[in-house]
Amino acid sequence: MILAAGRGERLRPLTERIPKPLIPIGSEPLIVHQLRWLHRAGIREVVINLHHLGGEIERALGAGSDLGVRIRYSVEERLLDTGGGIKNALPILGDEPFVLLNGDIWTSYRFANLVGLRPRLAHLVLTPTPPEKTRADFHMAGGRVHRGAADDLTYCGIAVISKALFAHSPDGPFSLTQPLFKAAANGDLEGEVFDGAWIDIGTPDQLKRVRRLTL
Repeated sequence: MILAAGRGERLRPLTERIPKPLIPIGSEPLIVHQLRWLHRAGIREVVINLHHLGGEIERALGAGSDLGVRIRYSVEERLLDTGGGIKNALPILGDEPFVLLNGDIWTSYRFANLVGLRPRLAHLVLTPTPPEKTRADFHMAGGRVHRGAADDLTYCGIAVISKALFAHSPDGPFSLTQPLFKAAANGDLEGEVFDGAWIDIGTPDQLKRVRRLTL
């Protein structure tokens, strides 16, 4: 699943006329690069959630046949945030664990590493917290993902998620951090540390960084 429903507030006014996943990176939209990453990993079935300018994304990608994948869309009449958007799409995603990717991420991570993982709740890809981020999300200890005073890692927006993560979550909008933080507190989160290229395209400066990398 690619999360593509958000408004991209920090990239306004650009995102007032183009959804963030369709912002050009090199010769192709960001989300097309992402779909190619997933295809190279052997992933052929993709769900994309839509809200802000979602029709533009659906028109650009269609059913995904040009990229060798089958795309299904989960349209949100109201924005459901990250957690609510995933829970809303579970009937399409089915019962098996699935790879999750934020629609505003640029990375050199090898998604083939995630194919075949079957976490009980979730397996997170974490990276050393970048200087521009004021707070870390998690730390690793004993092979598990935890939260606390030792936090030094940032969630990459890349994960394998099991349906069971949402067993006790509310209906409507909520952040994915809610069930993830609860699972971390209980020692139920799996994960890994990735130290390669990773940029969360949330600001104009970060967008410029990605475009410089792809020149």
